[in-house]
Parts: sequence; C-alpha cells; structure tokens
Amino acid sequence: MKLNLKISGLIIVMSLLISSGLYGQEPVFRLRDMDNQWREYGELKGRNLTLIDFWATWCQPCVKSMPMLNEISEEYESQGVSFIGISIDGPRSQSKIVPFTQSMGISYPILKDMNSQLMSELGVSAVPTLLIYDAGGELVYFHEGFRPGDEGIIRKEIEKHLGH
Repeated sequence: MKLNLKISGLIIVMSLLISSGLYGQEPVFRLRDMDNQWREYGELKGRNLTLIDFWATWCQPCVKSMPMLNEISEEYESQGVSFIGISIDGPRSQSKIVPFTQSMGISYPILKDMNSQLMSELGVSAVPTLLIYDAGGELVYFHEGFRPGDEGIIRKEIEKHLGH
C-alpha cells in the first residue's frame, strides 16, 4: 500500500511537471551563495551533467546524503559533471548553513533558496531531492529522499548519462 502511494505521488508530481512545462526544461535561476554573492545556473552548470541537490540543515536524510554526494561530486568533476547544493533553510536557520557545510567538507557550490521559490518552480516538494540535467538542459533523472545504497543508484545514473 505504501509503495502504491509513493508511486501515485511520483506520477502526480511528474504529471504536474509535464503539464507545467518545467519537466525537461533547463532551469534558469539566480540565487545567493554562501558569500552572499549572486550566482546563476549558467555559470555553475556542468559541461556534461549538472546535479542539483535540494537540502536543509534540519533534514536528517540530507545530513546522511551530503558527504556521499560530495564524494561523487569530486569523483566526476573531471568528466564535466557539476553539483549545485541548494539550501531551503529559512531565515531562522540561515546562520547554520556555512558552519554545517564546512563541517561536512562540502566542496561544491551551495546556494540559498530561503523562500523555496526555486524548489517550487522545479516541482520539488521534499528534501532531499536530487535532479540531474544533461548538457542540453533536459531533466534526465529525479530522485527524492535518501537511504543507504542510493549513492550507487546515483552513480549508475551519472554513468548512464555520461554514456559509460
């Protein structure tokens, strides 16, 4: 029953993305980074793939996924794969983002989506959620949640879309 609800939910999300015209469309956004500087998707996207991870400091699955995503990011960086972390922490937890990412040793750019506007525009409804875009800007993979072992699934998706 739980699996059917999850599949139904995913079908609804995908339907909304398709009907809204956002599914498959390259994101265009401008958000502030940890130094409070404006950064645009176009300057951060990868040559071959771009992975966008929506997360929050209060999200336990996010805490578990980020070190693994950082490792994957470093592993594939030379192959034109870029990671962008997007924190949805609100005003009350903004001060935790920098120390949190530093303690985790996160090496990829972290941007702030305080009001979750971008998250909403991209049809993301939960954290963590990972989106993979190809070089042409098409959404090729959508992964919600994180459990041990998901890093293997993410690596397989990267490999598949890199053509390995």
